[in-house]
Amino acid sequence: MLPQSMGNETNIKLPISFIIFSLIALVASQILVLVNGQMLVNGSFRIPAIWSSAHLLILGWALMVAMGAMYQLVPVAFLTKIWNEKFGFIQFIVTALGITSFSWMLYVSPQDAFIPGILMLLGILMFLFQMVMTLRKQAKPNILTAFVGSALVCLFLTIFLGITLIYSLQTGFGAGYYQAIFKSHLLMGVTGWFTLLIFGFSYKMVPMFSLSHGFPMVQARYVYGIYISGLVITLLSFFSNNDILLKAGFFLLLAGFSIFSWHISIIIKKRLKKKLDKPFSFSIIAIVLGNIIHLAAFIALWSKQFSTLIGPLIYLYLMLWIVLSITGYLYKIVPFLWWTFKYSKEIGRKSVPSLKDMMNEKIVVPLFTLFIVSVVLVFVSIIFKSILLFNLGQSILSIVFIIIALSILSVLKK
Repeated sequence: MLPQSMGNETNIKLPISFIIFSLIALVASQILVLVNGQMLVNGSFRIPAIWSSAHLLILGWALMVAMGAMYQLVPVAFLTKIWNEKFGFIQFIVTALGITSFSWMLYVSPQDAFIPGILMLLGILMFLFQMVMTLRKQAKPNILTAFVGSALVCLFLTIFLGITLIYSLQTGFGAGYYQAIFKSHLLMGVTGWFTLLIFGFSYKMVPMFSLSHGFPMVQARYVYGIYISGLVITLLSFFSNNDILLKAGFFLLLAGFSIFSWHISIIIKKRLKKKLDKPFSFSIIAIVLGNIIHLAAFIALWSKQFSTLIGPLIYLYLMLWIVLSITGYLYKIVPFLWWTFKYSKEIGRKSVPSLKDMMNEKIVVPLFTLFIVSVVLVFVSIIFKSILLFNLGQSILSIVFIIIALSILSVLKK
């Protein structure tokens, strides 16, 4: 259970607004992929429909849910109130409008996506400003501050590089570095912002959800130093076109993720809770899968087929590490938020439902298992260019996401 934070709680309507929007974007992104499956199976990743779907997933789903989670978890993790909640609601509206219009414009007219992109950028800059103003009030910065702060820097770089790509399409500016900028955009967004953020908050949530005590934290410093070094070296390799730097960067990313996985296993072994909750268990499984994908990417880097494998591997990384991890945590966070908001003050006055009654955990194992299986099916279909296998896997995945969205939203009715 997430502890209350001495009056630092955020107005629940703020994180819930982000989460509701993110669930709608999640379902929309998967339906868009299903409709345009033929092009994806043929290896056409850089087309308007896939750009739109990817940004709905990464920005509409993962970014918005991360923002909502941070509005709730930053006060808990850093024991400081959100700087300005009213500013947060304005930031939500601006970002939601920006992401929606940007994703739509990428689909219908990518060359005209610059203005919606600026609106989206404004919303994200507002969020970054909110977080900087909040974190600067923290009494004593720690390793979690380093992870979250660096993740926010990566988010800024991701958006800046993305706007640069759109500007380059319009004007031809920096055309000679387009590929390097595109790769850097992916690196900062996927393995920078999301992974560093999940690392940071996992160090808070894993002990909470497993009731772990007495574990060392020195490993977190090595995770941070090695993973950040991998990001920097990989980034440099894109602009220098240096194969040795690229391999060194990928190795450091693998090493950093492996140390993180090992450290989380140490924390889990120190738990007082014998049986982990099912949604949380899948967040732990996501760490294992993320580590395996890092290893697969490093091995693939040495083969001649790397250019054809990197797209499917990024897809696996997004789905089986980032989306699975976030979804597992959401199944724990949303019921707690709503239960605390609606029933915490009623304890002792009248009968209230237990926290476990807020979410039907019986569906978690079959639902999340289907999620993993369907993602693997889509991955295999792309490798072997099988539209039949793709339609099967993506159809199951779309249905799974609809059920996930409805099950999380159903908590708000209880």
